[in-house]
Amino acid sequence: MRITLLAGGVGGAKLAEGLAAICPPENLSIIGNIADDEEFHGLWVSPDIDTLTYSLADMIDRKQGWGLADERHRVLAGLERLGCDTWMSLGDQDMATHIFRTQLRNQGVRPSAIAQTIAESLGVKAHILLPTDDPLQTRIKTEQGWLSFQEYFVRERCQPDVLDIRFKGAEESWPTPEAVQAIKNADLLLIAPSNPIVSIAPILAIPGIRQAVAETRAARVAVSPLIGGRTIKGPADRMLVASGFACNSLGVADSYAGLIDGLVIDDEDQAEREELEARGFQVLTTSTLMTCAEDKNRLAKDVLAFASTVGVEEAATC
Repeated sequence: MRITLLAGGVGGAKLAEGLAAICPPENLSIIGNIADDEEFHGLWVSPDIDTLTYSLADMIDRKQGWGLADERHRVLAGLERLGCDTWMSLGDQDMATHIFRTQLRNQGVRPSAIAQTIAESLGVKAHILLPTDDPLQTRIKTEQGWLSFQEYFVRERCQPDVLDIRFKGAEESWPTPEAVQAIKNADLLLIAPSNPIVSIAPILAIPGIRQAVAETRAARVAVSPLIGGRTIKGPADRMLVASGFACNSLGVADSYAGLIDGLVIDDEDQAEREELEARGFQVLTTSTLMTCAEDKNRLAKDVLAFASTVGVEEAATC
């Protein structure tokens, strides 16, 4: 069975790990968010793609959920002594990834090929795909003006009120053929418990991607990132509200209107199940909190079993 997962960073990586642990990784394609990418110290940094890669390689810093384990920050300390802004925390080993990526980009190598090369060099067998090779950046409007996502998320710690969200470059971008093919050929299309507004929406904003998701014959299942109307980490709850959606499972479902057949929600949100089903969604309630490998694997198994109820007979097993 071929599975395609649309994913952001931390939450997406956790479900990706669960899927990779119980399914043949060569049958798993992960289309990651690149709209958080930004240049720091002359290096191209791709936070969500790196989080997916490091997690699947079992090299992630488990405590913070991003970056590499056993990391040091001597390069960053040196840059700080020279007067550079160092609010974006980049570890010494992590810098090597960004140097390598930037060198290849400067040589004209496709970003998609670079991502796959990095993944393969770290022993990742699942296919990590970029939705586009073109520049794409999430921009957040606040009272301070327009900020990049990293400026809003890391430097400002998500404190400013969100007035508007745009995906700069989306209209001019082209989808990668690998991403479109992975969606079209999937037996099961999953949307990870990532931020619907700034992790998944940028992927869907690329011309051709949303259409492929809408037209695929695969069963389409999303996992809500909310538990009891709140996020475990990140600003997804506030961003749903800022984008005009309710901060609950119904709002998550509305944000994916026309793109999903089923929704997985946490047991704490059981009360919303009846209304979701009245809107035509098939619903699974289970524990969606992933704090360890066992949680990730269990949720992945639950999701695959649930997929059999939305039209994929083979989805319960890999």
